[in-house]
Amino acid sequence: MKNPVFGALCASALALAAAPALAHATLEQSEAPAGAAYRAVIRIGHGCDGQATNTLRVQLPEGFYNAKPMPKAGWTLETVKGPYAQPFDNHGTPMTEGTREVIWSGGDLQDDWYDEFVIRGTIGADVTPGTVLYFSTVQECAESKEKWIDVTGNKETPNPAPGVTVVAGKAEHGHGHGHGAAAPAGKAAPVTLGDLTLGGAFTRATPPGAPVAGGFLTIANAGADDRLVSASVDFAGRAEIHEMAMEGDVMKMRQLPDGLPIPAGATVELKPGGYHLMFMDLKQPLVEGETVSVTLQFEKAGEVEVPMAIGPMNAGRHGGKDGGHGGH
Repeated sequence: MKNPVFGALCASALALAAAPALAHATLEQSEAPAGAAYRAVIRIGHGCDGQATNTLRVQLPEGFYNAKPMPKAGWTLETVKGPYAQPFDNHGTPMTEGTREVIWSGGDLQDDWYDEFVIRGTIGADVTPGTVLYFSTVQECAESKEKWIDVTGNKETPNPAPGVTVVAGKAEHGHGHGHGAAAPAGKAAPVTLGDLTLGGAFTRATPPGAPVAGGFLTIANAGADDRLVSASVDFAGRAEIHEMAMEGDVMKMRQLPDGLPIPAGATVELKPGGYHLMFMDLKQPLVEGETVSVTLQFEKAGEVEVPMAIGPMNAGRHGGKDGGHGGH
């Protein structure tokens, strides 16, 4: 004779166990080593308020290179190309652009069905262990959307983007996918301007014809609130202050026209994948081992010239202390 109470408890337990597993868009593998191939398997476990998923859009993070999506039967596959913030060394050949967004459309993934969408690529060797690379994902249904785009890392957020945590790669790895991710050969001594101390300034070597480069440093403020308002150089057409940030469903680089606040008592990092300087319309390639000068203008502290060491194409932040962030 069947026990109705036992049956009900089993059914409840199964429902509770199954529900959270498919509640969000997630990645099959939550960790991956820097400098190695990574197969991003995005798992979709439900639709939009009961509606079938017809389109899936995935924004690829900085630090994930040479991406190639897997076609799916019954779906139309489209890729959107764009420049990398930092060139990727692919077996000795610098790659300055690649796939930045993948779109599967025309499908019919019912709300009570499950499927996986696959993108294979390489995680840059200069991505710092502990960094989370987020694959912002949007499900489009007939009349609504599910946006998995929150990249704060807050476990309580209702719409977290699928993320993979980068772990240290093997020390002996050197097969061309970003190998040579070393520190710049040297870095300039810290520069002091009033209460500000500017240290660890570096940029990266660029291949011939590259139009842009990034600049990175730390700014420690021992005084009152200040603001970095502008930058200027003689090796590029112009210099701008930028950040990487979400705009709607897309992670984009944007200029900060009002400058970058430097709060009292704080240390602000300009680093790959975050705040940084952008050197536009380069007049010549930046050569590893050389040094360039950048003039920074602060709202209160005034003007200062900062030397920047030119490191390898995949140099890490702050002269390579921690291997960089895989972005600019």
